[in-house]
Amino acid sequence: MRSNRAAVRAGVSMAATLPLLAGALALGIPAAQAADGPSRDTLSGTKPAWATAKADQGSTSDSSEVTARVYLAGRDAAGLAAYARAVSDPESASYGKYLSAEQTQARFGATAAQASAVKSWLKSAGLDVTGTTRRYVSVSGDVAAAERAFGTQLHNFAKGKKTYRAPSKTASAPASLNGAVLTVTGLDSAPHKADHQDQLPPPDAVYRNSGPFSSYYGSNVASTLPAAYGKKIPYAVQGYSGKQLRAAYGAGDRTGKGVRVAITDAYASPTIAYDAATYAKKHGDAAYRSGQLRQVLPGDYTKTEECGAAGWYGEETLDVEAVHAVAPAASVTYVGAASCYDDDLLDSLGKIVDGHLADIVSNSWGDIEANETPDIAAAYDQVFQFGAVEGIGFYFSSGDNGDEVANTGTKQVDTPANSAWVTAVGGTSLAVGKKDKYLFETGWGTERAVLSDDGKSWTDFPGAFTSGAGGGTSRTVAEPFYQKGVVPDSLAKANSAAGNRVVPDISAIADPNTGFKVGQTQTFPDGSQRYDEYRIGGTSLAAPVIAGVQALAQEARGGKALGFANPAIYARYGSGGGSGSGSGEGVSSGKGGAVYHDVTDDPTGAGLAVARVDFANGYDAADGLVTSVRSLGKDSSLKAVKGYDDVTGVGSPAAGYVDSYRRR
Repeated sequence: MRSNRAAVRAGVSMAATLPLLAGALALGIPAAQAADGPSRDTLSGTKPAWATAKADQGSTSDSSEVTARVYLAGRDAAGLAAYARAVSDPESASYGKYLSAEQTQARFGATAAQASAVKSWLKSAGLDVTGTTRRYVSVSGDVAAAERAFGTQLHNFAKGKKTYRAPSKTASAPASLNGAVLTVTGLDSAPHKADHQDQLPPPDAVYRNSGPFSSYYGSNVASTLPAAYGKKIPYAVQGYSGKQLRAAYGAGDRTGKGVRVAITDAYASPTIAYDAATYAKKHGDAAYRSGQLRQVLPGDYTKTEECGAAGWYGEETLDVEAVHAVAPAASVTYVGAASCYDDDLLDSLGKIVDGHLADIVSNSWGDIEANETPDIAAAYDQVFQFGAVEGIGFYFSSGDNGDEVANTGTKQVDTPANSAWVTAVGGTSLAVGKKDKYLFETGWGTERAVLSDDGKSWTDFPGAFTSGAGGGTSRTVAEPFYQKGVVPDSLAKANSAAGNRVVPDISAIADPNTGFKVGQTQTFPDGSQRYDEYRIGGTSLAAPVIAGVQALAQEARGGKALGFANPAIYARYGSGGGSGSGSGEGVSSGKGGAVYHDVTDDPTGAGLAVARVDFANGYDAADGLVTSVRSLGKDSSLKAVKGYDDVTGVGSPAAGYVDSYRRR
């Protein structure tokens, strides 16, 4: 998985990219029960699409090593999905009637007898059981044993320029297990590599923004630079503060008191406590209480070089500081994964659900939908459904590459944001004016042109697309009930007549050109490590900002968990202050006004842009400066229009959003 964090180095906006892995989400469906002989149940999705006859390179050696996870379906997979929907839907009589982690496990988790039967089956095939959790049994062994266990042959297949192992037909489990197996992962080896113990590397090289800056949108006009869209444009803001974001999104006097927020990323910044405390003090955010910020970390880290471990330090730092800036009284628990691979990220999510460590979970990482596989998708959705039953909501950034065409050549959405069981958070460019007044937002999408050599024009204005909020229509996930009647058919039915999931659901500030200032310990050219600050963006910013806003909303609701929030988010869309719910929780625009800002690409009707001056080397002026113009609201083929759109969803939280959750 990659982090969705748009850094801005050497004058070029780039989405921070980590290895693209075969992990994803589809609507959680239990393993299919289909005939594979009289005594086998097929495990849908375990043969990847690229394992074709044309790509088949022959049998994998029987002695080759296989490591796999066999995920347990639990007592009642269909009942789990149904209950997760019921407790999340404001129109349901069961809305908000969450179960504890223990109750959820007792009602829907795997029984000891099921786990024992699965382990016995695996051992009888010659596999070694290496671990057991509530959700899966991990095994290792040779290919011959794996083939005996899963009723398939493992072959080598060409995939691009490389060769990977995969089942030659869909894997299966004995029918005598009575559906105890949800799926198996690991039979497909792409792109997994051998684990090894690593020490975390030092922080990345320092990055700094050059000036001039605006302190708020429009405060410093670039009068000596060429005009854009017929007018002089302002310099980019130095980086908004929590005070400005709270004002823009209607925080009022709410602080998130009594609310628990969790954050997942890979690895862990060794300086997070110092950095977060220093940042809060410098920017007027509340000081952290004892125990308000804590970390839950694995015993060992793996794949640190492959995953770019040090790059994830900034991700954690951004997420923690953004949540605290918006919801300064909320408790924050960071749950780090041992690597950027699906198995480890799933373990982090599982820790939150198993221990109910938080009600709101911010996740700023993802991959492209083309890399998703149904086996791992089922495992992810099972965790999300367990969370929904407990009243836990998961928020995922929608991605930083717009429609992904420039990045991959194919128009597609990102995952896990495409799951029907998570809240996908899109991105905006935000203008906050004097005295913290909300001015406008556009959909986040940037085109960049540099200053001509003579300084009199912008070269090839408006320039090329650099980055933008991810969004669009899924090809694999069916249209969820809460989007029907809100998402236009032109989007929902873009890939099938039956309708599909459209991303995102809601949005917040993401554009690094109107971004957030973050403080982090970095490595300087002389080798020293010390705290410094820079402006950053990406939907990695939008996700923790929305998580912070949701913490304020939960406080407004009297501390009652919001759970899986999408049904409530869509119920508020276009409510006009009037629609009610079966639970008796009315949806009101509240005393603060409208619930959402209806974000469009060109709110002024005249085109919008900001000027940027950057250090060519990303640190100081030794190698010169790069001056550019960044046009706003230019998100690849995606368009932010009136009403729901695939850049900003229903919009961003307005003054009445938090108050709309107030118990009446």
